[in-house]
Amino acid sequence: MTDSTRQDAVPARLRCGIVVRVREDACEIAGNGEPRPVRYATSFPSPRTKRVSPGHLVAVATAPDGTEVVIWRWYDAVVLGEEDFLIRLWEPAHGEVVAQPRSSHASPQPGTRAYLSAGLPGADWWVAGAAVARGEDADVELDEVEQFYTEHDLWITLQ
Repeated sequence: MTDSTRQDAVPARLRCGIVVRVREDACEIAGNGEPRPVRYATSFPSPRTKRVSPGHLVAVATAPDGTEVVIWRWYDAVVLGEEDFLIRLWEPAHGEVVAQPRSSHASPQPGTRAYLSAGLPGADWWVAGAAVARGEDADVELDEVEQFYTEHDLWITLQ
């Protein structure tokens, strides 16, 4: 794939939504107003009903056919504290996790909720901004997710 073809495959700016309901083929997200169903990209691992839960934050892209597609997920986790410049969190599916904070995020306070993700280069786990009531207000690493999809030629999985 040439660079110009690759650039054509990159969707418009990614946006976030908060998961309300989960099915294996799609999830219902709240974002920009009313809840709506959004299917998963083919690259999103299965079983999805075990990987995605209400309250998770998801990144949504627009597929070439104009439909919305979930491409990434952040866990909604409780901050337990800071240890040696790392953040310890608790998340129901993983228990206690130690995560690298994103440099642009202040250290979250114990007892607050923050978004936790895995899979991006540089750390096993990353902690981003505080959990929010509206997905569009989330302070998470959308640019890094977009870069990850571009570097690994994953935009084709939106088909």
